[in-house]
Amino acid sequence: MKPLAVVGNVNVDLIMGPAAPWPQPGTESIVEHDELRVGGSAGNAALAWMALGTPFEIAASIGRDQFGVWLANGFGAHAKNWPVHGDSTTLSVGITHPDGERTFFTTRGHLPLFSLEDVFAVLEGPRLAGGIVLLCGSFLTEKLVEDYDRFFDWADRHAIAVALDTGWPLEGWTEANRRAAKGWLSRCRIALFNEVETTSLAGVADPAEAGCILRHGMPDGGIVVVKCGPKGAIAVDADDRVVRAAAPSVRVVDTIGAGDVFNAAFLAAHAAGEALQASLAAGTAVASRAISTHPRSYAPTAQDVPA
Repeated sequence: MKPLAVVGNVNVDLIMGPAAPWPQPGTESIVEHDELRVGGSAGNAALAWMALGTPFEIAASIGRDQFGVWLANGFGAHAKNWPVHGDSTTLSVGITHPDGERTFFTTRGHLPLFSLEDVFAVLEGPRLAGGIVLLCGSFLTEKLVEDYDRFFDWADRHAIAVALDTGWPLEGWTEANRRAAKGWLSRCRIALFNEVETTSLAGVADPAEAGCILRHGMPDGGIVVVKCGPKGAIAVDADDRVVRAAAPSVRVVDTIGAGDVFNAAFLAAHAAGEALQASLAAGTAVASRAISTHPRSYAPTAQDVPA
């Protein structure tokens, strides 16, 4: 199996809900569910790998507070070289809604201070040579983004394939954000976007067509994966062939981090040499299991795999 690592945002998630309608200012609402857990795109992917027993490394950072200590403890030895930045750890409060959607309120915290030097304090190129690094949280890690070119150069020197999941930009897909993301994609071997991100970035409504457009801006051999939620997932391979995997029908409990869990399961299968369709199926099965269980479970059962 090829080596795997993830670089990006790890923060604290406080999930509460469901709440509907949105409360009036000055009032108080009682909700049925709350959960304090590791969050962030990198954190969610790493948790899934841990649960699946997949070997991996993670480069992240924490704040200088009790939340930072709590996050590091959750990752054990994986966090032993994580740097500490600022006074507070980034915190996201997620309010879930009855239709499965959610609203986030997030503090800036430590994430904007995460740097390329912090990445190199954890990851060693020779150890990851020939492997895959998932790069995520691009629009929350400004200091690291400033050095993306050096990061890509480092990956190229060690024949490391970069898989990119930028997340949704806070200002939306402005022309500047689209230009930046396309520039990053030109250095990446794998794109992992959801349907709305893919179509917004490509500027067309059809996700398969949008995937083809994005793939043409990537290096030879690149693949684009489009996560389509309950509709499953699509991949566009190096020859512009479109591969699809259906998602099982499940009762949704909590969709937060679903795309990150998909990333982890897809990349684990891909790194193990599975075919593209099988890797898509692994991603949809594990993500479907995660969003339909509480406490969250990752190992799919027979009903989590479409017939």
